[in-house]
Amino acid sequence: NMGSNKCTLDYLDLSGETTHYLRNLHAERNPGEVKELGEVGNDIQIYGSQLWMVINCSNKVEVCRANDAVKIGKVNIPNCRYVTFDGGYAYVSSYVGPVSSGSNAPRGMVYKIDTLTLHKVDSCVVGYQPEEMVATAGKLYVANSGGYNYPDYDCSISQVNLQTMQEEAQIEVAPNPHHLKLDHYGQLWVSSRGNYENLAPNLYCLRITESGQPIVTHQIDVEVSDFCIVGDSLYYYGVGWNQVKQENTRQFGIINVRTHQMVNNTLSSAPELEKIRMPYGIIVHPKHRDFYVMD
Repeated sequence: NMGSNKCTLDYLDLSGETTHYLRNLHAERNPGEVKELGEVGNDIQIYGSQLWMVINCSNKVEVCRANDAVKIGKVNIPNCRYVTFDGGYAYVSSYVGPVSSGSNAPRGMVYKIDTLTLHKVDSCVVGYQPEEMVATAGKLYVANSGGYNYPDYDCSISQVNLQTMQEEAQIEVAPNPHHLKLDHYGQLWVSSRGNYENLAPNLYCLRITESGQPIVTHQIDVEVSDFCIVGDSLYYYGVGWNQVKQENTRQFGIINVRTHQMVNNTLSSAPELEKIRMPYGIIVHPKHRDFYVMD
């Protein structure tokens, strides 16, 4: 939680007949390091034999061996948010400015890091408060939230040339874009967080043109806070706000990415999901299609 300065690394093992959940693995495997990882674990990804952890307010990315969580090194990046990879490089989005810097916050950046040396080799200015990214076909697409600029959120997706690390275009989608993922049809899926008041979260599908520039083809009109795509299925959860009741709303569902249609919106009544107080993260087993929701 923000302000607690005690991000930890846990491990869920689904490889055998019995499920194992190991807590605070990083501290166990790295006794010479400070016990906790720092202030706010915001993203975690595996690339080859490496495990990358983005620790937001501690302004760093920790890199470990993926097979045993032993530390390899770290990269200092201010107010870092998400990481993605392409061609031996890691790309980390950064708010650049300090937390809650308001309308005076600078435009965000994406840092390019050599995954072998862990050295920053390049960077690119993008939109305000950039979040999740997708790298495909020589381009990097970045969701610019503008989260510090309430009520004037950013509404754009930046298109960056990976060779030159220059922003080529900004495509307007919706206020406060957050998560950005690619399906196996080459479509980009973007969740927008709205304004937390009278503009609800939503989900958009973008098609990448021959020039590499995406265009919005579908607005799904469903409150989506986070999602995971496996095959033709987009599993999501949504947290909204009921102005009348002054309380959070929650919903879960599955969307077919080929047809752009809802295939299951009754998950919210499942007993397991009714127990969840505040969903905050979802992942789908790539083979069995079981899905896991963090609370």
